[in-house]
Amino acid sequence: MSHHRSSRAAIGLVSLAVLAAATLTACDPEAEDDGAAAIPAVPAALSEQKLDWAACPAPSAAQGGGEKPEDLPDGTKWQCATMKAPLDYAKPDGRTIDIALVRAKTAEDSGEGRIGSLVFNFGGPGGAGVPTLPALAGEEYLELHKRYDLVSFDPRGVGNSAGVQCLDDKAMDAWLAQDSTPDDAAEEKALTVGGSLYARACKSRSGGVLEHVGTQEAARDLDLMRHVLGDDKLNYFGISYGTQLGGVYAHLFPKNVGRTVFDAVVDPTEGFAANLLDQTEGFESALQNFLKDCVKQDECFFEGKDPARGEKEITELLESLDTKPLPVEDDDRVLTQGQAGMGILTALYSQDIWSWLNRALQAAEKGEGGGLLWLSDMYAERNDGVYSNSGPANTAVNCADSKDRFTVEDVHQQLPEFRKASSVFGDMLAWMLLACTDWPVGGHASTVDVKADGAGPVLVIGNTGDPATPYEGAEKMADALGEGVGVHLTVEGEGHGTYGVNKCLTKIVDKYLLDGTVPKNDTVCS
Repeated sequence: MSHHRSSRAAIGLVSLAVLAAATLTACDPEAEDDGAAAIPAVPAALSEQKLDWAACPAPSAAQGGGEKPEDLPDGTKWQCATMKAPLDYAKPDGRTIDIALVRAKTAEDSGEGRIGSLVFNFGGPGGAGVPTLPALAGEEYLELHKRYDLVSFDPRGVGNSAGVQCLDDKAMDAWLAQDSTPDDAAEEKALTVGGSLYARACKSRSGGVLEHVGTQEAARDLDLMRHVLGDDKLNYFGISYGTQLGGVYAHLFPKNVGRTVFDAVVDPTEGFAANLLDQTEGFESALQNFLKDCVKQDECFFEGKDPARGEKEITELLESLDTKPLPVEDDDRVLTQGQAGMGILTALYSQDIWSWLNRALQAAEKGEGGGLLWLSDMYAERNDGVYSNSGPANTAVNCADSKDRFTVEDVHQQLPEFRKASSVFGDMLAWMLLACTDWPVGGHASTVDVKADGAGPVLVIGNTGDPATPYEGAEKMADALGEGVGVHLTVEGEGHGTYGVNKCLTKIVDKYLLDGTVPKNDTVCS
């Protein structure tokens, strides 16, 4: 259960009136230590709103398109609703935006004893939760559903929640096909000009919301959501970027933290550049594991048993694509170097799709780029020529969160370290440092404050073979949450996300969420 994208050029009610007064300020001033002023309370028109749940329509284009959600395996139908939230929590009586929600309501007669809502965020930033939860909720979710309403949402700026828009689909095709690893001054200028034009397009189409789509605001939406759903505590399952959102929530609202799980954990102590470098190392490690696995298969895209041969062939393929893109059958597009690199990176998120990468590389060796382009399209959420808004949302949230802004000179300075981390991914990820360079609004901070003194226990899960959020991030998140809050768990495995994949870990998480049983710190599942 995982959904994540790396940074781009980027898991008994008291009185409602009392709760509104006590908890629906943006934060407890004693909990916030970054010097921010206290935020006015949310007006009763928002804190006491009633959600109008109805059958879910098919996902919108911004959410990725597709069919209406199928029922849960137990027959429960999915319901959708819209929650009103302030665009600017500093001006809560001003303009509002719609936050799209989805739920599978637990049966009143389940006999298990309803706990409340369990809210999921599957990552990104930019991932739309309204289509993702129904798509992922299979048999392994049924135990949780006996005692919880399963809930997710499109965070602000994403999907149907005031989704950020930048380029049209044709322009997005060109943007993603551009040369993302410039070799000379002319190519560097083309890349930076393209980035400036992209930022200007985002401001032109979505300028009114760009300043208000950061994780701080999304965390405040979570607390409004908790209250409107009727829960005195937020029970929360965050994956990948969802762990960053959950950490910010715990920092702002420690007394409202219910049973909480973080899987595939973002390191809150690192800035934009350090995070990208860690990802570069993580994807290189995953690539090596893929290559070692490839030689054990009946057919592998390279000959022999030496993984170094496979990496050499991938490097040579990418170098050739820099000047000569590959044709794609039944498509008027071609496979460029940047798209090939992103396609390879995409397949390394999960061991389950390593076989797809092997076949795509076999096809590329024969001169057909369709397999790698399909993987790249999967990452970009391109469906029949139409893009979701995940890419623009990803950039908008990252740039609203991070105040770091880098220059071409900064990239040159850091390129050697990125290349040392990975000969395949180093250049591509290093140049992503320019993602926010010309962004029209500033960012919140360089790192994320998640200190949550007084919060209940949070399970923090790190997978030793996670390429996108390397294992060390879970240790640092557990420490940063504070003593007695972060409970660190280790999974010895491959891939981005562990729940529903590792049986040992899944059992531990279910026992915590359903029974409140907190596992021993530093428990290991293999």
